[in-house]
Amino acid sequence: MLHSLKNIWRLGVKELWSLWRDPVMLVLIVYTFTASVYTAATAMPDTLHKAPIAIVDEDHSPLSARIASAFYPPQFMPPQMVDFGQVDPGLDAGSFTFSLTIPPNFQRDVLAGKKAALQLNVDATRMSQAFSGSGYVQQIVLAEVNEFVQRHRGASTLPVDLELRARFNPGLNKIWFGGLMQIINNVTMLSIILTGAALIREREHGTIEHLLVMPVTPTEIMLAKVWSMGAVVLLAAGVSLNLVVRGALQVPIEGSLLLFMAGSALCLFATTAMGIFLATVARSMPQFGLLMVLTLLPLQLLSGGMTPRESMPKLVQEVMLFAPTTHFVELGQAILYRGAGLETVWKPFVWLAGIGAVLFWLSLMRFRKTLSSMA
Repeated sequence: MLHSLKNIWRLGVKELWSLWRDPVMLVLIVYTFTASVYTAATAMPDTLHKAPIAIVDEDHSPLSARIASAFYPPQFMPPQMVDFGQVDPGLDAGSFTFSLTIPPNFQRDVLAGKKAALQLNVDATRMSQAFSGSGYVQQIVLAEVNEFVQRHRGASTLPVDLELRARFNPGLNKIWFGGLMQIINNVTMLSIILTGAALIREREHGTIEHLLVMPVTPTEIMLAKVWSMGAVVLLAAGVSLNLVVRGALQVPIEGSLLLFMAGSALCLFATTAMGIFLATVARSMPQFGLLMVLTLLPLQLLSGGMTPRESMPKLVQEVMLFAPTTHFVELGQAILYRGAGLETVWKPFVWLAGIGAVLFWLSLMRFRKTLSSMA
C-alpha cells in the first residue's frame, strides 16, 4: 500500500510539472478563475440597461414632451427624436430597440376622455431588452398620462400592504449570483479539460508507452491524474472565491468555505474521471474538444445553475440526477448563499460520492482497455 501511494504521489507531481511547462494551460487556468468570473458577473445584467429608444412626436404638446422626458438612463438611452419615416430604417439598421409614436391631437383626446392610441415598435431580435423593455415603456407612458390627467403625482392607498423581503440577496443583485455560479461552472469545465488534455498529451508525445514499462498500475496512473489536476482546480477556485468574488466583486459568502471545498473535491473526483473517460474515447485533441462541447453544455444548462430544475421537463430532471454538476450546484448554492451546514447538504455529498465512484470505475475500465491495446 505504501509503495502504491508513493507511485501515485510521484506520478501526480510529474503531472504538475507537465502542467507548469504548458503556458497555454496556465493562462487558461488564470483567465478562467479571474477575468472569466468577473465578466460573467458584471457584463450581462438581467435588468434593462441603456436601451436605445426613438420617439416620433407628432403632437408637440406638453403631455408628449412629458412622456419623452420620462425615458432616461440607466434603463434607457436619451431618446432620439425622429420623424415617422425614420422609424423603419432605424429599426432595420439596429439604431434603436424601441420606437414610440405619439399621434397628432394626443393630448386633446386624452383630456377630452376620448380613446387615444400610441404605437410602440419593438426590435424583438434583441430578446433581453425587448422582453423587459416593452413592459417598462408601457408602465412609464401610462404613469405619465395618469399623472398628467390627475394633475398630481400619487397612488391610491390599498387596504393591503405587501412587505417584500428578499432573503440571501436583499438587493436582488445579479453579481452575487453570477460570480459564484461561474466559479461552479468553471470548476467542472477546467477539471475535465486538464485531466483529458493531460492524457491526450502523453499519448501524442509518446510518454504513455514509458508508463507501460514502469512498475505502475492503471489505477495508480488514474489516481495520480485525478489528485494532481483536482488539486490545481481546487486551489484556483479557493483563490478566486477570496480574491475575485469576495474582493473585487464584494459578494458576501454566508457559509463555510471548508465545507464548500469538501463538496468541490467530491465533484472534482467525478469530473476528472469523466475527463479521463472522454480522453480515452477521443483520438486527438480536436476530437476531445468536440466531445467537451457535447458534454459541458448539458451539464451547465440543465444542472439548475441557470434555470431552476423544477421548470424543466420531468424526464430531464430525473436524467440529470446522475450528473455530478446537479448536486454540486445544489450544495454550492445552499452553502455559499444560504449558509447551510452538513446536516442540510449531506444528500448531495452522498450523491457526488456515488457518482464519482461509478465514473471512476467506468473510466478505469476504459483506460485499462486503452492501455492493453497499446501494449
